[in-house]
Amino acid sequence: MRDPYEVLGVQKNASPAAIKSAFRRLAKKLHPDANKQDKKAATKFAELNAAYEILGDDAKHKAFDRGEIDAEGKPRFQGFGAGGPGGFGQGFGQDGGFEHFTWGPEGSQQRSSAGARTGRGGVRGGIDDILRDVFGGMGGGGRRSQFEPEDFGGPAESSDVTGAVTITLPEAATGTSRRVHLPTGKEIDVKIPAGLADGQTIRLKGQGMPGPRGIAGDALITVSIAPHPLFDRDGADLKIELPITLYEAVLGGKVRVPTLDGAVELAIPPGTSSGRKLRVKGKGLPAKNGAGDLYATVRIVLPEQSDPELDELMEKWRSGKPYDPRRDMS
Repeated sequence: MRDPYEVLGVQKNASPAAIKSAFRRLAKKLHPDANKQDKKAATKFAELNAAYEILGDDAKHKAFDRGEIDAEGKPRFQGFGAGGPGGFGQGFGQDGGFEHFTWGPEGSQQRSSAGARTGRGGVRGGIDDILRDVFGGMGGGGRRSQFEPEDFGGPAESSDVTGAVTITLPEAATGTSRRVHLPTGKEIDVKIPAGLADGQTIRLKGQGMPGPRGIAGDALITVSIAPHPLFDRDGADLKIELPITLYEAVLGGKVRVPTLDGAVELAIPPGTSSGRKLRVKGKGLPAKNGAGDLYATVRIVLPEQSDPELDELMEKWRSGKPYDPRRDMS
């Protein structure tokens, strides 16, 4: 997976609005429906969605910048700290900080994150004592440390495995299936029901690893819904920004509005201002209590080039019929 910043073509200091704008622009350009002759279109579009899942989410964005997750959103292993020359490594101390273990002419010694130090004559003795502390005194008594044997790769009671898939918003509306490769080496077809929420987990019984008792655990598949170039999701409802002309705003009319299952006609009332929300009932996503709705937010768009007649009309209007839309802001 390439660097998300490179995929979206934005700088590291790009604002959320700039990141979203870049995604929308590229999503329209790279969408498989617009590139049916390109065999790699689906791969490119999936890569774009994955990049936006990282940079479009504030928490994931910050975690990626801190190096806590990789370009696929997977946690990076931070390790237990490196032991330098003559060093043994690091472990967690009693106060939740790190303890550093070394050995040399003075014997094994320990230094906590606060700087306390002990040697053979201190609280802890030789390397065997340290190992007994860390691994809980296995085979030689001693007190139990904060680590359990399972923390170091021992057999765990839980034998569940996890996986993740990403689907499109139209697939979330109708339901779909995905072939998933599990950590067990199996490949299974996962049926994804319509109306599934973003981040929801599907449990597949008996598809996990065999546990200590020989009973297989489950496979937990997390489903993510890729951002859509036109629609934003709000529960079962969908939101879209609807550009209209100046004359449609003043005089009203009917305009075509895209939905997930085809365009519909929407009536624009005369005198509609930018920001007004119009509802298209039942054109959202499936839900337990029926389908959600589509909310179109109107945005008035002027002609790209200046028009002398429009300029003249607006000057007459300004002189003869002035009004103040900001009167309530003072």
